[in-house]
Amino acid sequence: MKSAIELKKLVVMRERRVILSDVSVTLPEGKVIGLLGPSGSGKTTLMRVLVGLQKPASGSVLVLGRSAGHRNLRAEIGYATQNLAVYTDLTVRENLAYFANMVNAPRGRAAEVLAGVSLEAQERQLVGTLSGGQRARVSLGVALLGRPRLLVLDEPTVGLDPVLRAQLWDHFHRLAAAGTTLVISSHVMDEAERCDELVLMRNGRVIAQGTPAGIKQKTGTDGIEGAFIALIGAAA
Repeated sequence: MKSAIELKKLVVMRERRVILSDVSVTLPEGKVIGLLGPSGSGKTTLMRVLVGLQKPASGSVLVLGRSAGHRNLRAEIGYATQNLAVYTDLTVRENLAYFANMVNAPRGRAAEVLAGVSLEAQERQLVGTLSGGQRARVSLGVALLGRPRLLVLDEPTVGLDPVLRAQLWDHFHRLAAAGTTLVISSHVMDEAERCDELVLMRNGRVIAQGTPAGIKQKTGTDGIEGAFIALIGAAA
């Protein structure tokens, strides 16, 4: 299987402090990949490396066959952060139309994305009047406009009700089935079972990588939370 991401001995420093240490993973194309770990484990920093916003201190990072940050990757990657990245004084429809124009999205793509993130009923509302979960979905919609080959999502389901979370995960898997690689961070362990591949992180290191079933089998546990705890205990 062709790889979408290859990290070798990645080290990231910030103000002389090690944020990521000796991270080496290879991640496949066309899969939903979960980055799981507690807050402060390095998930967001790793995502910033992938999209070219964080320069490593050492190691190599290949994304879709090119060095992370390469200018030709800009049109290939969609990125949605935890922070709101849209205009609060524009409506949902206006935001999507504006960003669709920025990425030269085909006619009708904004409407398609609007339906995909379940915001058709709110399309005429100002983003500033939406709930936190609805705003997060607008940001997700913007990241989807260019039909990216790699979609990087930082905690996209925070603040969403269980029904909407399930709908979004179904949408993520439809995107993967169509060939998009998704890297999704979460600190909610029950979301791990929804991923095709997992990277478990703690204190800036990768403590396990594999399928949910493979990680549970390796640790002799019934759930990813139990597997995570077992891995921490084995490393102590």
